[in-house]
Amino acid sequence: MYGMIALFDEQTEKRIQGVWEGLKQEGITSYAYDVSNREPHLTLASYSSLNVEAYIELMDSHYQTREVVNLAFNTLGTFIQSGTLFLSPTVSSGLRELHSEHHRIFEKFNDNPESLYLPDSWIPHCTLANRLSRKEMKDAFEYCTDTLKPIVGKIVEVALIELVTPSEVQIVHSVSLKEQKHLD
Repeated sequence: MYGMIALFDEQTEKRIQGVWEGLKQEGITSYAYDVSNREPHLTLASYSSLNVEAYIELMDSHYQTREVVNLAFNTLGTFIQSGTLFLSPTVSSGLRELHSEHHRIFEKFNDNPESLYLPDSWIPHCTLANRLSRKEMKDAFEYCTDTLKPIVGKIVEVALIELVTPSEVQIVHSVSLKEQKHLD
C-alpha cells in the first residue's frame, strides 16, 4: 500500500510531535510510536498498488515548481465511531488546489474509486491518535483542548510513502516545495 502525503515545516512538525509525546506521557495512547518513521502529515492520496517509477517521474516533473502551501490548524475533531482524533486545517484555496491538482494530474494512478482521499470525499486531517476506546477518546480530547493552541504552518514537502509492514512506513521519494515568491 502507498500513500501520497504532505509534510510540514519543522516548527509545525515539532508542535504535533509534542502532542503525540504528551498523549503518551499522560498514558492515553502511544499511537504515534506504533509505526516506525511516522511523521505528522496530511494524506493527499492512497493506492493499493503503484507503478512507482512512473509515479516518481511525474512527481518530480509536477512538484518541482510547486510552491509551499500555508496552513492553519484550528479544529480538533473525530470521525464518527472511528476512535480517531485529529487536527484539521482550514481548507484554504491553496490547500484545495494542491489536493485537487494532485488528483487531476495523477488520476491514472487511482486504483480505488471509493477512496476517502478523492476530491469529493477528502477531509484533510493530521491524525493525533487512532483506535481509541471511548475513555481514551475522552481523555485525549480533554488533553488536547487543555494544551493545544491553533497551529499556523506550511506544507513544505510532498512524499510518496509505502507501508512496508503494519508497523513500518518508509518514504520512497519526496520533493521539496519552493518557497513562495514575495511581491515587493
